[in-house]
Amino acid sequence: MSTLTPQQLIAAQQANLDALFGVTNKAFAGFEKLVALNLQVSKAALAESQEIVTKTISAGTSGALLALQASLSQPAAEKVVAYGRSVHEIVSEVQSEISAAATARGEQLRRDTQGFVDSLKKSAPAGSESAIAAWNSVVSAANATYESANKAAKQFVETVSTVQ
Repeated sequence: MSTLTPQQLIAAQQANLDALFGVTNKAFAGFEKLVALNLQVSKAALAESQEIVTKTISAGTSGALLALQASLSQPAAEKVVAYGRSVHEIVSEVQSEISAAATARGEQLRRDTQGFVDSLKKSAPAGSESAIAAWNSVVSAANATYESANKAAKQFVETVSTVQ
């Protein structure tokens, strides 16, 4: 019967670690983008606050203050919407990259598992057909479950993306 060699196990573990670090790096890149966005927004907000305070001090009458307040509400709402849109874009990009990496890793795992089962079939001793058939059933059921879960997750992401 065919068994995994230590080299195959080491290679599989290395591939898993590479995939983990790849996903982690993508998550940190997204975090960096969010931090940069927040720094940019904070810097702009500070500059705008200074400008507003200066205009408020310069406004001599209550009518001028009301006009200043009215002129600030629309741009503030637009900035909040733009900020939300930027955050959504960053998060969606990271989610998409992580999803693609997870899908690729899942496909590789599926191929490796099927290859292992196929090698078991080729080198299986006589009388082990029922055990090999059971392995095939387990692998087929796992593949079907993976495909269903993957399809449901993609539909969920599409639904959430279209709602926003």
